[in-house]
Amino acid sequence: MDKLFGTDGVRGTANTHPMTAEMALRIGAAVGRYFSRDGSSVHRVVIGKDTRLSGYMFENALTAGLTSTGMNVLLLGPVPTPAVGLLTRSMRADLGVMISASHNPAVDNGIKFFGPDGFKLSDQMEADIEALISAGVSPAEAKDIGRAKRIDDGRFRYIERVKSSFPRQQSLDGLKVVVDCANGAAYRVAPEALWELGATVIPVGVSPNGHNINDGCGSTHPRMAAETVVAHGADVGICLDGDADRVILLDENGEIGDGDQFMALMAARWASEDRLANKALVATVMSNLGLEHFLADKGLRLERTAVGDRYVVERMRAGGFNLGGEQSGHIVMSDYATTGDGLMAGLQFLAEMMRSGQPASRLLHNFEPVPQLLKNVRFSAGQAPLDVENVKAAIAQAEAELAGRGRLLIRKSGTEPLVRVMAEHEDAALMERAVNSVVEAIADAISA
Repeated sequence: MDKLFGTDGVRGTANTHPMTAEMALRIGAAVGRYFSRDGSSVHRVVIGKDTRLSGYMFENALTAGLTSTGMNVLLLGPVPTPAVGLLTRSMRADLGVMISASHNPAVDNGIKFFGPDGFKLSDQMEADIEALISAGVSPAEAKDIGRAKRIDDGRFRYIERVKSSFPRQQSLDGLKVVVDCANGAAYRVAPEALWELGATVIPVGVSPNGHNINDGCGSTHPRMAAETVVAHGADVGICLDGDADRVILLDENGEIGDGDQFMALMAARWASEDRLANKALVATVMSNLGLEHFLADKGLRLERTAVGDRYVVERMRAGGFNLGGEQSGHIVMSDYATTGDGLMAGLQFLAEMMRSGQPASRLLHNFEPVPQLLKNVRFSAGQAPLDVENVKAAIAQAEAELAGRGRLLIRKSGTEPLVRVMAEHEDAALMERAVNSVVEAIADAISA
């Protein structure tokens, strides 16, 4: 069996391997068996989903697999990914499942897992589960089959938890906020939480129909929200992705502030209050060199990890850090949550706006980024372009050209059949030539 788990669970096009109802049934049975091996009689799993049409199919298939091994299933309906992490722990469940393909188009879907501590599973746990999926598991005896029940208050529990992260002495009175929910999992919770904290809320991307998640909206397509910010004279825009575990912020002019700028702001602020654990921020290899320089100037460190918020969290836990994230907008604040939480991060930014009295444009420009260029090259199943000698030679040559004042990063996507070619350098023209030379070499290898 091919490897199922990527950098963030299992993901692919719905009704195409591995994202089929049959495979979801097998996955459900395997994880049900894995998390019910301690011999106790009561086992519980919570399942959340975003707004994709295929979510109904996967919810039912996973429920069938899980209950067949004796797990009792609590169905949350559409809730953000961080809500599943929160409720897995607070409801004392053995397992949490989120059905979502995050920022991907509506035709895709995915399955993410959380352990009883509310954190995503380790590589070893995923490997063990894959082995069970491949081998198959024996169902429970008829008398031990699990039950399924819908939980109606999951989103309200999450809203209260998110609000509790906002400073009690502050409110959002007088602040006009555009929130783009990507027609996804946060289409109800985000506007409600902001309104309850006092903001004037202008919601967009809050009319999901099963097909329009991330379609021209959300964190990967912020133009609509940016235009709305300017048209309504809003103070700030918050753009979430389909499962609301990442955020992209917009200033009052509709200009984008990415995860790096937000992390720079929060790291500096927390450090000034002696709240930044071990005087370090955890981010991935994709974060801009400008962020690293900004932190160094303040006597702080940048700890880099592989791409994926799961690896950021693992490093944070191992090193005792409490702030981390990705340039793409996954922000992890372990004092409040077990995984990236776009809405919670957005509230922390709004709190800083209210505390400082500074406009979003000032708070989202903390350092001058080193020029960065990213290009993706798609390949077909079975191809391994990075193993081709001409590609290796092109990469080595590009690395030599950028050495000293920049860097080159080549990696395969963990969620799509893509090779990502990223470079940073103070000389933008040199950087572009280096990236293009590698992209052309990869393209030639693929077409050969």
